Amino acid sequence: MDIKVPRGTQDILPSETGKWQVVEELIRETCRMYQYKEIRTPIFEHTELFTRSVGDTTDIVQKEMYTFQDRGDRSLTLRPEGTASAVRAFVEHKMFGYPDQPVKLYYMGPMFRYERQQAGRYRQFVQFGIEAIGSADPAIDAEVISLAMSVYQKAGLKKLKLVINSLGDTESRVAHKEALVNHFEPHIAEFCSDCQNRLQKNPLRILDCKVDRNHPLMATAPSLTDYLNEESAAYFEKVKEYLSLLNIPYEVDPNLVRGLDYYNHTAFEIMSTAEGFGAITTLAGGGRYNGLVEELGGPASPGIGFAMSIERLLLAVEAENNKWADLSTLDVYVIGMGEAAKKKAVELTYELRNNEITAEMDYLDRKIKTQMKSADRLKAKLVLVIGDDELEKQSAMLKDLATGEQQLVPFSTLIEQVKISITTQVEAKEQ
Repeated sequence: MDIKVPRGTQDILPSETGKWQVVEELIRETCRMYQYKEIRTPIFEHTELFTRSVGDTTDIVQKEMYTFQDRGDRSLTLRPEGTASAVRAFVEHKMFGYPDQPVKLYYMGPMFRYERQQAGRYRQFVQFGIEAIGSADPAIDAEVISLAMSVYQKAGLKKLKLVINSLGDTESRVAHKEALVNHFEPHIAEFCSDCQNRLQKNPLRILDCKVDRNHPLMATAPSLTDYLNEESAAYFEKVKEYLSLLNIPYEVDPNLVRGLDYYNHTAFEIMSTAEGFGAITTLAGGGRYNGLVEELGGPASPGIGFAMSIERLLLAVEAENNKWADLSTLDVYVIGMGEAAKKKAVELTYELRNNEITAEMDYLDRKIKTQMKSADRLKAKLVLVIGDDELEKQSAMLKDLATGEQQLVPFSTLIEQVKISITTQVEAKEQ
């Protein structure tokens, strides 16, 4: 039987995982600088969590969730996004009682959506996201956006575009909803069945429709910014003011609505403008979700966050032809020629590793020329060669693969000399 990876998933092979590890470490370090702490939630949750938070009119809930009944006849769903789980944990563990607010969280892990596979989009994908819960200060909106931009910039991306909008508060959205219904209702039969179902429940979602996005009524639809009340408009102005203060360029797009029902006030997306990146340019998206904590049984706790796909981040790096930092983590390749020398090679390899020096050796008893080729492929910094002559002298031949220089080093000072050689090679690369 020819069993292959399920459609919409992928194997990330050892030749690629180095890039993932670089990105993941970059993300964790950025979160540390901003003081966001990691939260790890279950991969599956009760289905009601997503229908109540994400919204039963969204594509995610209607078409994309992996839902199943367990043996206790409970409806469970593989998490399609991270905010709902983080907010559920915030409520369940009474994090709203923490003395330091807002509570600043980040997560990174697999999410699941049943959708058509495209470049950088899979049915199982890895998402990084942050949530800042407990503050209604527009300055935290700017901080959240700046963290997302910082991750992309640290990954070497330059061709970025930040788009923002305000979805307003409840009062603003009610007024806008009424205007949208009046606008679309006379011609709603010309729209897809999803839009027809959304007209009364959530007409704002019509603006996010991929099927009817070129319909003439889309271009003339009432703009939410025209219906913002004084408080919502003032909040949005402060967000823009803080972004300008941080020297973060942005564009206001009144048609940006995002695809999840819990958003209000600030909404944003970060896009790649790199040539050849593809038709789907969005890298990350997020926004404010005041009211979601209350919806899930907690006290009034305003929040804001974003999520980004690691797969699409890597695609954007590739589209800009950025060269990743040297992903090699191999310091020394140890070669032992002959039975006695091999025993010493095993011993030295173990000793190097115990001294925080990454080391590898041959386990196929290949010729020295073949082993040297392996060292090159593995991008080793140094090679240690031990033969009968070296054993007799209680030494090893140390070769720097960057310069070709080699020297005979006594076993007694070998660890110290290896560390010096590695430091010298690293400093030479940095110059």
